[in-house]
Amino acid sequence: MDMHVEDRFRGHRALRRGRVSLPGQVYHVTVATRDRNPWFANFHVGCEAVRAFRQPSALADARLLAWVLMPDHAHWLVELGPRVPLEMVVSRMKAATGVQVNRMLARAGALWGPAFHDRALRQEDDLRSVARYIVANPLRAGLVERIGDYPFWDCVWLDGASL
Repeated sequence: MDMHVEDRFRGHRALRRGRVSLPGQVYHVTVATRDRNPWFANFHVGCEAVRAFRQPSALADARLLAWVLMPDHAHWLVELGPRVPLEMVVSRMKAATGVQVNRMLARAGALWGPAFHDRALRQEDDLRSVARYIVANPLRAGLVERIGDYPFWDCVWLDGASL
C-alpha cells in the first residue's frame, strides 16, 4: 500500500482511538465521498445510493432516524442497536452504497473517503431539532429553495407530526 495512503488511514484511526459505541446512543454521522467527488449530483446515482443505505442488512441492528444525501457527502442520524458498534454500522453502510453505485456505474474503487465524523447526542439534545438541521442541508447549500423539492432525505418523524 502506498505510504501516503497508509499515513492517512493511521491518522483516521488515531482520531477514533478512545471512542466508544454505546448501545441505544444516537449519533450524527457525516461521511464524504472520496476526493469529494459529487457522485450523487446525478439523480440516478443518488437513488441507487439511497436504496443501498436504507437496506436492513446495511444498518445491521441500528436505526436510521434521519438522513440527507448531498452531492458529495451524507449525514445520518443513527440510533445504535444492542450489538453492532458505530464504526461497523458506518462501514457497512458505506460498503453497501459503494457496491451498488459501483455496479451501476460499472466502476471499481472506493466511493467514500476512509474516514467519518460523528457526534454523540447528549440526553438534553432535541432529536427533532438535530433531524431538522440534518435535512435542511440542501437549503443551506442553496441546492433548493424548499426542502420538499430535494429528493434525497428522510426522517422517521414524517408520520404527520411536524418536524
